[in-house]
Amino acid sequence: MSSLDNFLYIQAGLGVLANMFLLFFYTSIILRDRPKPMDLISCQLTFIHIMMILAEGDNLLANILESLKFGNDFKCKTTFYINRVMRGLSVCITCLLGVFQAVTISPSTSLLAKFKGKVKTNIIYAFLYLWSFNLSFSSRWIFYVAGFSNVSENHQMRVTKSCSLFPMNYIIRGLTLIVTMSRDVFLIGVMLTTSVYVVIILCRHQRQCKHLHSISHLRASPEKRATQTVLLLVIFFVVIYWVDFIISFTSILLWMYDPVVLRVQKFVMCAYPTITPLVQINSDKRVISVLKNLHSKCH
Repeated sequence: MSSLDNFLYIQAGLGVLANMFLLFFYTSIILRDRPKPMDLISCQLTFIHIMMILAEGDNLLANILESLKFGNDFKCKTTFYINRVMRGLSVCITCLLGVFQAVTISPSTSLLAKFKGKVKTNIIYAFLYLWSFNLSFSSRWIFYVAGFSNVSENHQMRVTKSCSLFPMNYIIRGLTLIVTMSRDVFLIGVMLTTSVYVVIILCRHQRQCKHLHSISHLRASPEKRATQTVLLLVIFFVVIYWVDFIISFTSILLWMYDPVVLRVQKFVMCAYPTITPLVQINSDKRVISVLKNLHSKCH
């Protein structure tokens, strides 16, 4: 096993552990208290990221299915399908998180203010729609992915060590890429727009409150911290997602497999679900207080 493979396993382990901690935290809040829509969205996002990491390539989910004596064909179809569904949901739920943030902090005089009540009551319907759409949209991969057999004879393209992709009709391939790109461009456009709006609102509020704070206190203000968190997550997500999309787009378009490129893509795709929970833990005061309580009990 190469050092890069070891690093990928460490990355995956860190991502799963951080997301599992957040999943238990948000689940306990949802079961114990009256959950806020933001907690419901964050809980779903952590679950999606766990499944996304586990189903990335020949990872833990593939090993579990193999140990349960499932055939290689079933293993490949299952892991590839789950991975694609979770990738789509990661974009959608992150976009929903950005939209909800923008609506929540919008002033009462803005156009978004009238949607505050509607967003809270319709959040479950939004979840059902996004899950239904991504589960159905990604189902096409079940017919095009199979256990790796012989590339030279069947013109298959390997997508992992043991899975391959059957060649698609040029029309189907073109339509798939157009629909996928349209969805992603639209959602990321919405994400960037709402994030810029959030940053503008926070900066405006910070300027209004500037005379009430000292300079030292202003540096550590919640508004500035929230602004930095929003900017960091959005910029990081957009960069990571489009790097992965370019790699996937080029591979499918040229019908080319490269083990090194596959490892790089795996690292890129797992980077966002690994970094996101660490940023959430650092920015959520409730999580920090739980960690401090655990630390004090251990000592």
